Amino acid sequence: MPDFQDRLDKIKEALNTENLKEKIAQIEQESAQPKFWQEHETAGRKMQEMTELQGIVEEIEELELQIINSDLRSEEKTEIESLLKKLELKTFLSGQHDKKKAILSIHAGQGGTEAMDWVSMLLRMYLKYCDSRKWKTEIVNEMPGEETGLKSVSIEIDAPYAYGYLRNEHGTHRLVRKSPFNADHLRQTSFAQVEIIPIIEKDLDLDINPEDIEVQTFRSSGPGGQHANKTESAVRAIHKPTSLTVSVSSSRSQLTNRKTALNLLKGKLYQFMREQEVEKFKDLKGKYTPPTWGTQIRSYILDPYQLVKDHRTQLEIPQAEDVLDGKLDKLIEEGTRRLR
Repeated sequence: MPDFQDRLDKIKEALNTENLKEKIAQIEQESAQPKFWQEHETAGRKMQEMTELQGIVEEIEELELQIINSDLRSEEKTEIESLLKKLELKTFLSGQHDKKKAILSIHAGQGGTEAMDWVSMLLRMYLKYCDSRKWKTEIVNEMPGEETGLKSVSIEIDAPYAYGYLRNEHGTHRLVRKSPFNADHLRQTSFAQVEIIPIIEKDLDLDINPEDIEVQTFRSSGPGGQHANKTESAVRAIHKPTSLTVSVSSSRSQLTNRKTALNLLKGKLYQFMREQEVEKFKDLKGKYTPPTWGTQIRSYILDPYQLVKDHRTQLEIPQAEDVLDGKLDKLIEEGTRRLR
């Protein structure tokens, strides 16, 4: 007989369901006070947090009832197993910012036109994955390639745990295929860099000197209509000590783009700190690893055979076209379990 109840008890302990219920009750009490709604952004974040916590508690309680009332037929076992795995995965998402929304950026690496086309393919893959999870997405900045594809693109993913699920996608992604851009259809290898940062608003205590931040405005060169091209609504935020840069051009409002850019820069600085494993912000010294041979975390091979291989977990999936169509669950779940 499957040890479903034992596994659920471990999940309840890891997620501390009693603590979750206390947090829900606390937010409910706060929201009953008129002054709670005076700070719209804070109130919105609190209510979103409460909804997320309520969802987790409801999932656990419903699953417990299902286990108790189940007669353990084959189809019921399969459903319970699937729900348990989903909840078990959440126990791995306990990092400081795993619950946050995320910005996913893709940058063309070695490979010229091929690499820019590869950026477009990866963008499609991640958008379809997000769509399958019903995550809201918005392209916040993009730079078209000279001939085709994209030099770079950034999308905002507005969903709980988006950063936690996707953070192990960070790194170099390698594509091997017959080139559609030359007459001989020779095999070509292309590279792209995927970057994941959490969207951090007011709750991160980073000692950032305002004088270290340079904000530039410019005209958007991407989609957005005539208005975007006629006014300097796009914003670029630069952290001068580290040269970390973010650009945002999704809104027609320069003020909105500025606010978004500064929040994204916070997330990028946090990611930078995490990668460098340093404690003090003033000690940061960046090291850029170009997306090229020997740096890839994952390879997508379309010729002479089909295979997607994650070089960190050693997971291999022969259905490469399915992966490129957004079916990333196995890769992401394996990475979440093994690369924490």
